Amino acid sequence: MARGTIRYWAAARAAAGVESEPYEAATLAEALHSAGAARDAEFARVVARSSFLVDGTPVGTRPHDSVALHDGAVIEVLPPFAGG
Repeated sequence: MARGTIRYWAAARAAAGVESEPYEAATLAEALHSAGAARDAEFARVVARSSFLVDGTPVGTRPHDSVALHDGAVIEVLPPFAGG
């Protein structure tokens, strides 16, 4: 199990109600599942449309359960931005 930080941006921050929070998870999928467990459907909707960086590296289309996390890793949750 790795420990790190999830940072939320724009609409993801609004849906999460926090700028960042700690996680304890082995994969990106586990971290996102835990983050959403106590939140509403709006959070799930925003996260489902978001892209992710782990330590600054884009996750892209990789399955989230295949993205291993390490201690100190930072997950960035980036919802779609208007005006690109």
